[in-house]
Formats: sequence, C-alpha cells, structure tokens
Amino acid sequence: MSQISIKNTGPLRGELVPPPDKSISHRSIILSSLAEGKSIVRNFLYAEDPLSTISAFRQMGVEIEVGAIHESPVQTGRGGFQTSPYIGDSRIALPETEIIIHGKGLSGLKAPEGAIDCGNSGTTMRLLCGVLSGQPFSAILKGDASLTRRPMKRVIEPLSQMGAVFETQNGYPPLTVRGGELKPVHYKSPVASAQVKSAILLAGLYCDGTTSVIEPEKSRDHTERMLKAAGVDITINRLGVTVKGRAKLNPFDITVPADFSSAAFFIAAGILIPGSEILIKTVGINPTRTGLLEILQSMGAHIKLENAREVSGEPVADIYIKHSRLSGMDITGDMVPKTIDEFPILCVTAALAQGKTKITGAKELRVKESDRIAAMAAELRKMGVNVEELEDGLIIEGREKLQPAVIQSYGDHRIAMSMAIAGLMTDGETTILDTDCINTSFPGFMGILERLQK
Repeated sequence: MSQISIKNTGPLRGELVPPPDKSISHRSIILSSLAEGKSIVRNFLYAEDPLSTISAFRQMGVEIEVGAIHESPVQTGRGGFQTSPYIGDSRIALPETEIIIHGKGLSGLKAPEGAIDCGNSGTTMRLLCGVLSGQPFSAILKGDASLTRRPMKRVIEPLSQMGAVFETQNGYPPLTVRGGELKPVHYKSPVASAQVKSAILLAGLYCDGTTSVIEPEKSRDHTERMLKAAGVDITINRLGVTVKGRAKLNPFDITVPADFSSAAFFIAAGILIPGSEILIKTVGINPTRTGLLEILQSMGAHIKLENAREVSGEPVADIYIKHSRLSGMDITGDMVPKTIDEFPILCVTAALAQGKTKITGAKELRVKESDRIAAMAAELRKMGVNVEELEDGLIIEGREKLQPAVIQSYGDHRIAMSMAIAGLMTDGETTILDTDCINTSFPGFMGILERLQK
C-alpha cells in the first residue's frame, strides 16, 4: 500500500497546468470510435481511467494510435513555457500529445474476446452500457473492487426500457449487456447524472426516432457538446436533451482542456494557505462544472478568471487565486450537481472557513468511488473538525487549524488529494494511506504540489 506524507512548508506560489480533462478524454474516445473516419484528440489524459476506455474500444476492433508526441512550445504570456504536469519543470515545453482514432461508425464494432475490464472507471462502464445496448452482440463488463461496489441500476433501468437486456450481480458489476434493436425512450431521470444521461443518449443513436432525457438539475454537458460537434441532430434546453437516432457521426479534431476538477485542489490550496498566489492555466470552465468557483467566491475567496476563450467548443480560462479568508454558508440546490466531483475538497475548505457550512442535496455522493459523505466526515474528525453527517450531506464547523493525522483514502483519488491539501493546514505531518488511486486521474499531483512549495 502506497502512502504520502504532507507538511506545511509555507505559501504556495507559481503557475501550473493541470492534467487534461478526464470527462472529455473519455467521451472523445467513445464518440470518435463511433464516428466514420479518422479523428484526432490532442492533450488526452494519460491516466488509468481514460486508458480503460481506450482498451475497451480496442477490444471491440477500433484502431487507436496512442502516443504520437510533437514538441510544441507554448508561451505562457508571463515568461517561460506552459508546465507539463508530468514533467514538473516550468522551463520545459509542454509536449503536444495526439491520439488518432480510426472510427468504425455506429455499426462497425465487433464482439470483444473476453470481458472488458473497466478498472476503476464508472464513466467507462456506464457509458459503455449505452453503446453496447445497440450492438448485435453480448459483452461482459467488469472492474476493480471499488467499481464492483458501484450501483448500475441507474443506467440499467432506462436502457432496459429501450430493449437492452442485462445480467448483473444484484444491480452491481460484473454485468453482461445483451444488445439488439432498441426503441426510443423519453426518460425523466430521478438523479442529475451526466453518466446516466450520456448512456441514454448514446443508446438513442441506435434508435429510430428521438430519445430524450430530463434531469432534476442540469448535469455536465460534455456529451451533448461533442455530439453536436460530430453532426448529430440534438436539441438542448435547460434540463432536457433530445437526440435523433440513426445518426452518422462525423470525425473530429479536438484539443482537451485542462481538468477543472484537478485544478480544484490547487484552487483550494491557494485560498487556504496564507501568502499563497497561484495561476492555473488553460482550465476548462464549462458552466456545468464550475459550481466550486461560485461557492468559494460567495464564501469570500479572491478568484479571477483571465484570458477567457473557447477551445474545441469548451470555454477555457486561466484562474488566478490568492489567499483569502472564507466564511461558511449553506450549499444546496443546483450548486450541488455543478460541484459533485469537488465535494471532498469543498469539505476541506469548509473545515477552515469561519462559522458553519451546511451541504445538502448531495446523496449521490454515497455511491461514488467511496461513500464520500461518510469518508469525509470520518477523516475530518480525525483532524479535529466538528462534523455532523446528514443523509444527503454534512454540517461542518470551521476552525483555524487542523490537527495532523493518519488518513484513509478509501481508494478514492479525490479523497486522497483533498486530504493532502488538508495536511498543509496543520503544524505537523499528515500521512495519507493507499494513494495509488491518485493515478486514476492525476499522476503528477505530488510533483506539482512539491514544485509550488519551493
């Protein structure tokens, strides 16, 4: 079991580029594999979860060329080059990585030999359920110990209504998908989940007629944006999305922006640690993803967006932050889906804000890589924080400093990185156990943190 030890070494200062966006990296492989012709994806996230998606489509006969690297220096505008999160030296140019996908079209996939291993990736498994529902063959999806504890009924129910057949372990992986002729569905989802929505829309591509999904709150919309870019007839309104089936997907050429969820750890660190000043560059600021910025600004954080632009249909900006004093607040409603992946680091910022912070409407977090509500309550208590656990959230009473502790990650990458940031706010050494999970999304996390501490 790997572990990391964290000490407070003073302010964090400097510039960084977070790793590429994980959600967009997944979807770029899925949709380009279903397109007809050659697609190019630049700045793909070379981490375990998206690589599971590549492996899955290779098993189904898609030719995917990985690792074409072209040195492409990009000036930061403040001197030097952009920093590669995998290199850790701001003087080295960020390599431009390309993945070339030779799409097979909607009907070109073949039955995989053996089970498809989704690793730790719920996105891979749930979105594959949508794709496989429309195939004329069966496939088995499996995953690691963490993934086999994540419920799949939320995607199985609507896809079964469309005509797919599933065999599961009481609603959990491993599962068998038996695809076939599908019929369109107009589904009112009980949860705001981009994975559920995306699985249904992907299955809808194989139907005659239109398929629609309505959510209680708007979840992230990367799938819709990419489908539209591929030429699919798609209608998007505030809470609903409708896709016309039997579409032909055109190949595309996209550049994946830096991941906001990965940037979130350094946004929080820059705000919490006195004297800190950080510029985080080329970050995706899709409005369905940036609830954390709105919440932190409401709590009193100094955050400024610079150089706003659009990259491959996604809004991007540089995020400047510096140390700020925060005040607790109530967080609920439509802010929760926009902050769902940032919940662990939000809890850390709440633990260091003045007063109480109450987070409700976040029951979805019970079924992530871990039960993030129970996990964050337990680990913050170890650090001296007064936390009340609710069925759908937490009440956190802020304090000036945290106590050093030995922390469990629960095999959850976001908890591991969030508690590493918490460790910077103690007067001793904090140890986080079982940190190999960080490699599922952010292999260079510790390298960037160490560089900012110098």
